[in-house]
Amino acid sequence: MATRSDSNRSEAVTFGFDWVSVALALGGVLLLYYVVPMVSLFLSVPAGDILARMSNPTVVDSARTSLLSASISTVVATLFGLPLAYWLARTDGAVTKAVLAAVVLPLVLPPTVGGIVLLTVFGPGSPLGEAAIAAGFPLTRSLAGVVLAQIFVASPFVVVTAKAAFESVDQTLEYASRSLGKSRLTTARRVTLPLAGPGILAGVTLAFARAIGEFGATMMLAYYPRTMPVQIWVAFIELGLDNAYPVAILLVLIAAAALLILNTVASNPWD
Repeated sequence: MATRSDSNRSEAVTFGFDWVSVALALGGVLLLYYVVPMVSLFLSVPAGDILARMSNPTVVDSARTSLLSASISTVVATLFGLPLAYWLARTDGAVTKAVLAAVVLPLVLPPTVGGIVLLTVFGPGSPLGEAAIAAGFPLTRSLAGVVLAQIFVASPFVVVTAKAAFESVDQTLEYASRSLGKSRLTTARRVTLPLAGPGILAGVTLAFARAIGEFGATMMLAYYPRTMPVQIWVAFIELGLDNAYPVAILLVLIAAAALLILNTVASNPWD
């Protein structure tokens, strides 16, 4: 006796409609939309010209600034983000939801708005900004400003991803460790962190990639020293599109390397 599913399947074959093929075609179009512009970028300028322009001191300085600031902001985001992520993963209620909303908010704010928000706290007209200037450590138009902008936009990736990783850890293992007399810190270090490690590293990698590509908030809060996204904008405005290609390609290569690390971590979880 034929079932209803068999009837539906036969109708699909009769009318020549294959949902799988349609889904693959739609997905293929989107994939091409991602890949074709990237390939076009690398083919827009001869490889020799790109390599020559990458040796330009301004390009080298912007790459150095981006790598240094993104590394610092990622370390700070991880140091402060992991405790917050663990607390969010192990608590529930209205306060937890409000804190999580505050963490996610920088992800949905336009980066330039994020920069304006930061200027109200760290800008020259703010008490904190004036105090920093008086101490000889300005928080705008400086490396500190770049790091502050990157932390604001990138740290949520650490918190949100680590929260999910901590939630995936079986709490009975933590309870067993505590029942054996281990402290909460020892339990976190020997049980929780190793099990949540791949997810945490994924979040750290995403935060680094987001930080190194930050533009809007950095433009508002710092501008100098120039990071790679800012240098791309300056080269485009002052010298035209061709001069922006080398830094853009370098930024794409670094982002691709970050994604390679992410995929490697995801496919090789810690023991």
